[in-house]
Amino acid sequence: MGRPVSIRIGEIDLLPIVDGVAHEPLSEVVAHDVGADWCCPGHPVDADGRIELGLGGYLVRTGDRIVLVDAGMGQVDKPSVQAGGLLGGLRAAGVEPTDVTDVLFTHLHWDHVGWSTQQGEVIFTRATHRVHAADWEYFVSGPLAVPGAVRKLSPLQERIEPFDTETELVPGIVARPAPGHTPGSTIFVVAGGGERALLLGDVVHAIGELTDPQWHGLYDLDPVGAREVRDRLADEALDSAALVAAGHFPGLGLGRLVTAAGGRRFVPVT
Repeated sequence: MGRPVSIRIGEIDLLPIVDGVAHEPLSEVVAHDVGADWCCPGHPVDADGRIELGLGGYLVRTGDRIVLVDAGMGQVDKPSVQAGGLLGGLRAAGVEPTDVTDVLFTHLHWDHVGWSTQQGEVIFTRATHRVHAADWEYFVSGPLAVPGAVRKLSPLQERIEPFDTETELVPGIVARPAPGHTPGSTIFVVAGGGERALLLGDVVHAIGELTDPQWHGLYDLDPVGAREVRDRLADEALDSAALVAAGHFPGLGLGRLVTAAGGRRFVPVT
């Protein structure tokens, strides 16, 4: 995996920040409607049938704001997962945790909020943290809240600004609700100078879900709603100038979805 590529969207800088990588059996990540074999050169499986899943977030510099979209997994070291590099990646880009002005969560699964707190301490102490209200209620504040999420995220209570509709959160970054994977799953549209990048979070986990709509993820709370969102976004991106990226693409790399040989192909930005 090469060094992440910095992308310019108009006057906005966008840089993947890799926290680490997981290797999971393909059969535990996605399934196919009619049982076809996986055929996705841009996101291959290894000899043991495992797929590489990137972990991390995206650093966005827009105007005077320094924004982090998702906060990786945190410090994890086990046979299938190695993570913990997000703060080092930020520092390599010249950003200290106290420089971050905004943290935007696509959703509140543990592998997207890992560096938001550590041992009960907030890491990005000057940042406003934003998430869809439905996810905050589902994971943290509601009657059926998830205990692990409550412990992890409660320290952010005074720093959270929830939203519940499509809105521009900071100049050049629009939150677009995309429920299905979780109740408040959100994509972020980075736009400037007539250019766009769609940060999809876990609307898809693997590139093959964009290139073949019969592949679908296995972690969606609402599989029907998640499929509708995924198909709509894939159709929107297809043969457009928009860049797309998702929370677990290899190296968190961006690319374009194009028509090729009667199907779809993901062309990475190099």
